[in-house]
Amino acid sequence: EGKSMGLLIEKYIGKTGKKLFLLFCWLFTLIVIAAFADMVAGTFNAYETVDGVTKLSAQATVNGAAGSISLLFIAVVFGLLQKKLQWKGWKEMVLGLACTVAAFAIGMNVPLVTSKATWTYLVFAYIFLAAVLPMWLLMQPRDFMTTFMFAGMILGAVVGLVVAHPKMNLPMYTGFHNAASGDLFPILFVTVACGAVSGFHSLVSSGTSSKTIANEKDMQKVGYGAMVLESLLAVLALCVAGAAASADGTAAVGTPFAIFSSGVAGFLEMFGIPVYGAQCFMTMCVSALALTSLDSVARIGRMSFQELFTVDDMEHAALLCGYILTQIGYANIWPLFGSANQMLSALVLITLCVFLKVTGRENRTLFPPLIIMLCVTFTALVERVIALVKAYGAGTAVFLVEGLQLIIAILLMVLGVIIVISCGKELFRKKAGQETK
Repeated sequence: EGKSMGLLIEKYIGKTGKKLFLLFCWLFTLIVIAAFADMVAGTFNAYETVDGVTKLSAQATVNGAAGSISLLFIAVVFGLLQKKLQWKGWKEMVLGLACTVAAFAIGMNVPLVTSKATWTYLVFAYIFLAAVLPMWLLMQPRDFMTTFMFAGMILGAVVGLVVAHPKMNLPMYTGFHNAASGDLFPILFVTVACGAVSGFHSLVSSGTSSKTIANEKDMQKVGYGAMVLESLLAVLALCVAGAAASADGTAAVGTPFAIFSSGVAGFLEMFGIPVYGAQCFMTMCVSALALTSLDSVARIGRMSFQELFTVDDMEHAALLCGYILTQIGYANIWPLFGSANQMLSALVLITLCVFLKVTGRENRTLFPPLIIMLCVTFTALVERVIALVKAYGAGTAVFLVEGLQLIIAILLMVLGVIIVISCGKELFRKKAGQETK
């Protein structure tokens, strides 16, 4: 029936379980907003600080910022034209491609040079608009236009990797413990599961995909096809990051988006594409990936907050808290994002176990990933909490960095435990097939 996870939990687990789940979702959306907004602002940042001196970055003129911003305005025009003309098929494709090329031309010829702080404000202004404007006016036409960019990016990266066959400079194994990332278990499984078993994907699929699909049978093709494509993108990103590292194994400097865009731009240069155009195009692609996630998660955060507190027009609450978390920096937020994302997937899986049991369907295949995700995510959060407590004990902690992380990590753990217990009770209490009788 296209119901969201919150409504399913209310029906099969109870109102208390729904409220706890929505609170967990809202906290998770804050982490996502903070992480991706900080990365986009860092990618568009025209300045760099070297030895305490701030100067204009060498990448300032090819950051594709103007193209990404103009793409949003052109998307609105595209949406209005589609609303009026109702073009379908090749006409819609030609119009979308023309709008995409126009945005790319603006990005090539009108570089925007400003600081990271300014870009942070602009990104949050966009998130606010994306969260309140109708889907057909901004998000839907923007996603249609960026499809052409993503197809070109993935195709260029695949062909470039095959032709260039770059050397993987990152070491295959550096030991079970890493000072920056932590232990191999659970961080490796958190990283892999971020795309394979994603809580964020479950929210998007239940909140939006279920309402736009024509036939329920098509969901397997759409969902599985999207995951296969994302796994390909993940492998490409890993190869590019490995090739971008220095010969001694030192990782490349910059945001993940900047590293990936520079690497693929290098592949595109081999096919005769000018370096300026290749770098501008790739920056527009990776920023579009982040902006797509930001506007989706902003809507989810708004809906979660509204359902939780039964109030309207509270999207600014999520944005305000998200902005505060950007002060931590994406590198510090990312471990929490990975753990929270996988824990959210585990909570969704246990809810689906109850749903399938009550409706008289097989649910045993969900137990292995459910148990694995619970073990991985709780281990990751416990390790993070221990590391943050040690930082406070050593006197090196700062409240806006370690303090906020500690508060959020503890909240996520407590909410996760309560939700798992309440869902587990319902799983054993409910009778198989009782809804079908």
